[in-house]
Amino acid sequence: MGENMIRRCEWVPEDNEIYKDYHDTEWGVPLHDDNQLFEKIILDGVQAGLSWLIVLRKRAHYRKVYSNFDVKKVAGYSQEKIEELLKDKGIIRNRLKVIASVSNASAFIKIQNEFGTFDKYIWGFVDGKTIMNKWRSLSEIPSRSEISDRMSIDLKKRGFKFVGTTICYAFMQAVGMVNDHIIDCFRYEEVGEKS
Repeated sequence: MGENMIRRCEWVPEDNEIYKDYHDTEWGVPLHDDNQLFEKIILDGVQAGLSWLIVLRKRAHYRKVYSNFDVKKVAGYSQEKIEELLKDKGIIRNRLKVIASVSNASAFIKIQNEFGTFDKYIWGFVDGKTIMNKWRSLSEIPSRSEISDRMSIDLKKRGFKFVGTTICYAFMQAVGMVNDHIIDCFRYEEVGEKS
């Protein structure tokens, strides 16, 4: 089967290699590494109100200036470091989002201390298993769920910012807590096998 015969989710433009690569290799794959989960939750918050493509294009630079998303280093960022980040044209220079990324790192560490890992805490919302949805088209996929509502409320109680229910649902999709590939996407079964 040729490249142009592969069936992907409708949100992936055929002429956009960044989106295709993200969809084909990362999106929806169950993720359990705390460092990578920290990166995802920060970048999903940064994306609020913007296109995910903007964030994907800046992700490599984010990793460079955010200490490769080492949560302990980010939690220790000084006001001077925050001001330095706000001058960096390679990231989204929204003051509230930059400040939130640092305070979210501290909240993340508190969860690790309480549960052993952030992974154990966050995957607890889905009993440790991917929810295998069976959507036939993009129009069926929700922007939130009862679980993302609960996650958002709990994360906010624990001090997180930029974790509304829509952001939480996008995070759940990205880290494979829900499989929202449409059922005739070539990734649907592959992701299901990894859960």
